[in-house]
Amino acid sequence: MSNSIRSFLAESVKKAAARARRGWRILLEKGPSQFQFWLISLMIGIAAGFAALLFRKGIEALQSTLYGVDDTNMLHSYADALAWYWLLVIPIGGGLVVGIILDRFTADARVRAVADVIEGAALKEGRVEKKEGVASALASLITLSSGGSSGREGPVVHIAAVISTWVSTWIRADGITGRDLLGCAVAAAVSASFNAPIAGALFAMEVVLRHFAVNAFAPIVIASVAGTVINRLEFGGVTEFHLPDTPTLQFYQELPAFLMLGGICGFVAVALMWTIFWAEDIGHQIQNRTGMPRWLRPACSGALLGAMAIFFPHIIGVGYETTSLALTGELALHNAVIFAVLKVIAVSITMAGRMGGGVFSPALMVGALTGLSYGLIATGVFPEVSGSVTLYALAGMGAVAAAVLGAPISTTLIVFELTGDWQTGIAVMVSVSISTALGSRLVDRSFFLSQLKQRNVHVAAGPQAYLLSMFRVANVMRKKDDPRAASEDVCWEMIGEGIYVDGNATLEAAMPIFDKSGVMFIPVVTLTGEDAAPELWGALHHVDALRAYNRALAATAAEEHR
Repeated sequence: MSNSIRSFLAESVKKAAARARRGWRILLEKGPSQFQFWLISLMIGIAAGFAALLFRKGIEALQSTLYGVDDTNMLHSYADALAWYWLLVIPIGGGLVVGIILDRFTADARVRAVADVIEGAALKEGRVEKKEGVASALASLITLSSGGSSGREGPVVHIAAVISTWVSTWIRADGITGRDLLGCAVAAAVSASFNAPIAGALFAMEVVLRHFAVNAFAPIVIASVAGTVINRLEFGGVTEFHLPDTPTLQFYQELPAFLMLGGICGFVAVALMWTIFWAEDIGHQIQNRTGMPRWLRPACSGALLGAMAIFFPHIIGVGYETTSLALTGELALHNAVIFAVLKVIAVSITMAGRMGGGVFSPALMVGALTGLSYGLIATGVFPEVSGSVTLYALAGMGAVAAAVLGAPISTTLIVFELTGDWQTGIAVMVSVSISTALGSRLVDRSFFLSQLKQRNVHVAAGPQAYLLSMFRVANVMRKKDDPRAASEDVCWEMIGEGIYVDGNATLEAAMPIFDKSGVMFIPVVTLTGEDAAPELWGALHHVDALRAYNRALAATAAEEHR
């Protein structure tokens, strides 16, 4: 009897192992089924949620060690009590460590953040750089802990993207699956970071994936909820900011004031973005002209931040304490204006020094201060038709952040979920819509897409603009031994006339040559040196380039509408 039981158990284990091997082989060859995909999404959501939680706890622990704070949301109050030299030394030391990390583990000494995740979703089948991503996360953690004036959402989003990249590589996911898993990871990270499950899911689709495919919605929501659960297990169901009472809106009479606020916040958001880009250009010029080692650049920015913090500790870190003071109306008009200007300067210095961090939390702080300033003036001039100044601060917070992120839907929801106040939606939506419409005209849709444009990655215009850059000429051309290859003699004649393309270039460089020359094919060469003759690889035919482009457009349309 015992032998038959053992034989039955052994046979059952053998069948289970065979089924597991068969399932794994199908997963690798054909991709995950819907159930498997949802299960993987849940696991990624949990992992990204814990990554966001650990990142936040790591900042709190390091800030507690460096600044002696018990509550990191009250950082500037503790910093105000420190000796002036500590406020100077801590950011310099942090910047030095950040510079060494980035110099050692990245090729360009640049922190990876949300823009790189958007690029990964658009051009790299949902993948991002893994080693550089881990180094960037560590650098950003040190930056935010040692006085850097930025936010934690950018590093958290990229950490989540690294997790999804590992999974996509492991299961050999195709581009559509890889992008969907990336969206799941981002949604979970945002939800866990801000306790905002609805906004987290919409942020992933609106900002990162940049489409609202129905097929991706369910797994992204699953991951977003998982990330929120991780947050609430640690912090409970509390909101990041607490309003003293329910702001009131004198609906019809006051709505024009919020339209004007939206316009002002749009200009403020553009000023914030332009200042950051201008500061980064200045940083590049100083580094190039002085020959400064790239590992020293973050420390120099840390010195500038420390000098500012001696007089204005409000600029240190994420800035939630000052944002809370603005939302509760506890700041005077002149303080609100001064703190907003200083925060813009501090964020620009942080970004110019390549210290790491994101722009969302600074945008919330600048927006809340802008809205409070406007509200104090508006309610003072028209007290009989005005509601609470805190409502203006709330609307301003959403308006500036939405214009910076280029994400009016998810930002509006994040503001609601951060504050827990759903009664003032009309005012916030009006301000957000105006600011986003204005901001998107003055920059390339958003801060992140403008960053990519500066790197010559044109994602803002849509797939028709960036898909050509995904195809290397060498992968589309017809080689010399192809039966349909172009005549070598004709190719060499065209090369002599200056009509050719480098094999390592992309179709983005080749298509203008077709338009300008009107030829049916272009010789593909490699240039070995200034004095050496080019080596002929083959020819790129116009019809082949158009066929590859059309297939990519069709695949993108199918993904977005499935």
